Amino acid sequence: MGKIMSLAIGGIVTMLGAIFFMAWWHEFLFMIRGVLPLILMLGGGIAIVAGISEFKDTVKLKQ
Repeated sequence: MGKIMSLAIGGIVTMLGAIFFMAWWHEFLFMIRGVLPLILMLGGGIAIVAGISEFKDTVKLKQ
């Protein structure tokens, strides 16, 4: 019974999410416009740190 209940609740929540997503599409886009630059800066920072770490490892292996 628990598995059927979780499937039913999951289906209901998914349907509600889809309805709210369609109803609040413009707000969603507004949020993406605000969050996307932060995500890009964080990803870029992580890439820089990884590159520096890899560069240090390469220099260490050559010595």
